[in-house]
Amino acid sequence: MILVDTSSWIHLLRPRGDAAARARVVAALRAGDACWCAQVRLELWNGASGAQEKKALRDFERLLPALAITDEVWALACELARKARAGGISVPATDLLIAACARHHGVELEHCDSDFDLLRKIQT
Repeated sequence: MILVDTSSWIHLLRPRGDAAARARVVAALRAGDACWCAQVRLELWNGASGAQEKKALRDFERLLPALAITDEVWALACELARKARAGGISVPATDLLIAACARHHGVELEHCDSDFDLLRKIQT
C-alpha cells in the first residue's frame, strides 16, 4: 500500500500538475496500491474546485481504502512532533499526522512535500 499525500493528489487532479508526480500516483492507482487517510481526504475536499475535481474525489471515496487514524497514530504524531521540535524541525501538524499514519500502518508515503523528507530522518 502507498499512502498518497495531498501534495501528490493535487498533481493528479490539476491540469498543470507535475507529470512525474502524476505518473507515480497513476501507477499506484493502477496497481491497486493507492490509499489515503481522513486527513488527506479533508485537505483535498477543502481545496476542491470545479465539478471534475469533486467527481474525482467522490470516486476516490468509493474506491480507495482509507487508513485509520487511531489513538496510536495520534500518539506517534505527538512523538514525531516532540522529536522534530527537539531537532529544530518545524512542520505542520497535518503533515505530522499523515507521516505518523503511514509509519503506524507500515506503508510507503507518496508525496511532493519537503516536510516529509525532514520527518523521514526522525527515528521513533
